Amino acid sequence: MDEDISIINTNTRNEKIKIFFVQNKKKIFALISAIIISILVFFAFGEYKGNKIKKISDTYNSVVIDYSENNKEKTAESLVQLVNEKNPTYSPLSLYFIVDNKLISDNDRINELFDIIINEISMDKEIKNLNIYKKALYNADNSNENDLLNILNPLINSESVWNSHALYLMAEYFYSKNEKQKSKEFFNKIIDLENANQEIKLESQKRLSRDLSD
Repeated sequence: MDEDISIINTNTRNEKIKIFFVQNKKKIFALISAIIISILVFFAFGEYKGNKIKKISDTYNSVVIDYSENNKEKTAESLVQLVNEKNPTYSPLSLYFIVDNKLISDNDRINELFDIIINEISMDKEIKNLNIYKKALYNADNSNENDLLNILNPLINSESVWNSHALYLMAEYFYSKNEKQKSKEFFNKIIDLENANQEIKLESQKRLSRDLSD
């Protein structure tokens, strides 16, 4: 008797499953199709992304290798295009090459490229901070106090590993302007900083004892 009941229950359950699939066949096929398409898109995007990165890498290497004094303008144009690709590796490298080789003389244009690197590319926080510091270095000779501080404040007001570098840059900036009291204040901030770069802290101590002692 129990065995008969079990067989009936099993048959009933199977019949319900069969009816469910028949009634929802279109929905089930649509769901399976959506899953398969999602998987294919995921792998296709991964392959596309990999191919795109390789293309950017090959382009960067080619541009740098072919660079000469005779093709500065063409090199600059190609590297600007690479910056606009917003790749976390090759966009910063392209900008560094532009700056190091003075391929663009327009400071505003260079700062626009720095802003793309800093604000529009997803990258490690400290790499982003490094680019903020590099932007400040680029502008240090031509900026006023407020502009330079505006660039460096994200580092100065943080616990970034580039904090002491930013403070040192401001200290040297004020020293070069013969504003020795302001310079001294920034050097002292480095001395008081717990996570300061040790070489920068040492240089700050030397500067204070040698050139800014009372």
